[in-house]
Amino acid sequence: MFQLNHPAHYHLFKNTIRILRSKGHCIYISIKNKDILKDLLACEDYYVISETYRKKNLYSIIKGLFKRDYLFFKLVKKLKPDLMIGTSPEIGHIRKFCKTPAIFFGEDDVTISKAMYIGALSCYPFFDSILSPVGCNNSIWNNKTTFYEGFQKLAYLHPNQFIPDRSKVEIPDSEPFFLLRFVKLAAYHDLNANGIDDVMAELLIKKLELFGKVIISSERELPNRFEKYQFKGELKDIHHYLFYADLYIGDSQSMAVEAAMLGTPSIRFNNFTGKISVLEELENRYGLIYSIKASDHERLLNKVDELLSKKSLRNEFEIRRQKMLLEKIDVTAFFVWFIENYPQSVKIMKENPDYQYNFR
Repeated sequence: MFQLNHPAHYHLFKNTIRILRSKGHCIYISIKNKDILKDLLACEDYYVISETYRKKNLYSIIKGLFKRDYLFFKLVKKLKPDLMIGTSPEIGHIRKFCKTPAIFFGEDDVTISKAMYIGALSCYPFFDSILSPVGCNNSIWNNKTTFYEGFQKLAYLHPNQFIPDRSKVEIPDSEPFFLLRFVKLAAYHDLNANGIDDVMAELLIKKLELFGKVIISSERELPNRFEKYQFKGELKDIHHYLFYADLYIGDSQSMAVEAAMLGTPSIRFNNFTGKISVLEELENRYGLIYSIKASDHERLLNKVDELLSKKSLRNEFEIRRQKMLLEKIDVTAFFVWFIENYPQSVKIMKENPDYQYNFR
């Protein structure tokens, strides 16, 4: 049983679910209705355990979690799955009541902030296993973590899983374009977080428009003056746009990593610079991301000028991407093996971590 709380979770597990089904496994999906998740699951059967949006405050976060716990418990008692999988705390909470093994798929260091650590403290102890990329810091729960050489976003953007299609991009091949992404920063670990405000957005647009078309993908409501820039394609095709974009700039952690997986030059602009292992590896080991603190407006604008002046920028990033791909595994293939062979897969990986390199 897979629990999906965000459109990103659908992408993370979609290929794993497809392959497991093709091998004869019965798959149940439960969701928290957020953004376009229902649209992405239009051809799937699923169960909804949360329909409402919450406010960005601690009370709303805790209240929503208890409600999901209750509804998820009722669902698990009804369906009786053999294994629960996801990135949601309610899975671990229910694990203690229903005795069904549960695996947490995590990519964020729990040491990033107090909120992240408290979030981990409220759910990690209840999971049987945690699956995370090498380098991810799960603190006192590292001993129950199986580490793999990959990134979660490779589960759907590895060349074995994703083939870019220019025909899905409604922009002429000859026209350069730039993708901006603004998020709400409303997750529990985003409390007091900052990103690209409307003033900075306007400065970026004016600068980028001199070189090509500007597209904005935004979770938050935008002023009317930005309407002509808003992404009007199919949201399910956003990764095709991201692959062919000449530059990505945003305050989204997830899309910055996605850009790196695709070899698209990218800048992330938020408070988490220097704090997240996955992004630090992509920046410092592979040179696939530039990270700038939300307070450093001048540096952001200067970095944009620098990148726009480079004629071979995309070729440089493709070379860096190929180096990264050579050192990482096909994450979906690994996930399928790990789930099918659980819990023996945990033992195999602890005794021989190099076993994962069978999944290229």
